[in-house]
Amino acid sequence: MLIAILDFRTAAADRDAALAQLDGESAGVRAMAGNVAFRVYASRADESTITVVHEWADEESFARYLASEAFARSGEVIRPMMTAPPVSRRFHAELLETVA
Repeated sequence: MLIAILDFRTAAADRDAALAQLDGESAGVRAMAGNVAFRVYASRADESTITVVHEWADEESFARYLASEAFARSGEVIRPMMTAPPVSRRFHAELLETVA
């Protein structure tokens, strides 16, 4: 499994538009082959930070997402709003168990 955590900042006035873009693409991203989860979080600590948590079955699935129109569209809309370079951390992970 591949887990990617993306953190980025916008001006406070732009955060809702960035969240709307990600929310608008979320159903399509979640429907992509290999997607396990796609979650978008607005920081409760400040009005400018957004975090996106991805879970993908494998690196190939994540690579297809990075090459997708959904990723390109979000980049076109959100990158101009960013007030600092984004930080993306990517991890290989093994699911131990799911507890309900």
